[in-house]
Amino acid sequence: MKGMNYIKHMNAVFLLFSKDSRLNPTHISLYIALFQLWNTYHFPNEFFINRQEVMSLAKIGSKSTYHRSIKQLSHWNYFSYNPSKNKFKGSQIMMFHFGTRSEQELYCIGTKSGTRSGQEVVRKIKHIQTGINKKNNNKQENLNFENFSEKNKHNGSVSYEDNLKTKTNKKYDEPL
Repeated sequence: MKGMNYIKHMNAVFLLFSKDSRLNPTHISLYIALFQLWNTYHFPNEFFINRQEVMSLAKIGSKSTYHRSIKQLSHWNYFSYNPSKNKFKGSQIMMFHFGTRSEQELYCIGTKSGTRSGQEVVRKIKHIQTGINKKNNNKQENLNFENFSEKNKHNGSVSYEDNLKTKTNKKYDEPL
């Protein structure tokens, strides 16, 4: 279908989900699985589904939960569901179009009066990694183990070994 806009559709559906108190996570997961199949088939008007495939995509483990949820979503007009009596054909699904209008939709973000609109920009803070940590002087390499007396050592303890190689300077610009 030419007029399908993935992002607008999903935004409109999530807005409907947030307003619908009847839905639980199983309903949402099932709808997302069906939408993914619809997307895979390039948004035809109708398509056929395999119950096991949809249950696997939606992470639903119970047949009764699956059947209850898909019938409820169909009844609540999220899509049209026509169950099949033939196990080789599969059930028929007709997804409804949400949020696929041609004009741009603006969602207000921020105050209730709607003084701001558009996408909010959040700055990413990326900490600079250095080889030296000036704040923590209690690191293993700064401790002096040579002056410990034998009475302070635990019986059967292993002497300090640098298994994690913390004494060598790490190069953070190299890939892992």
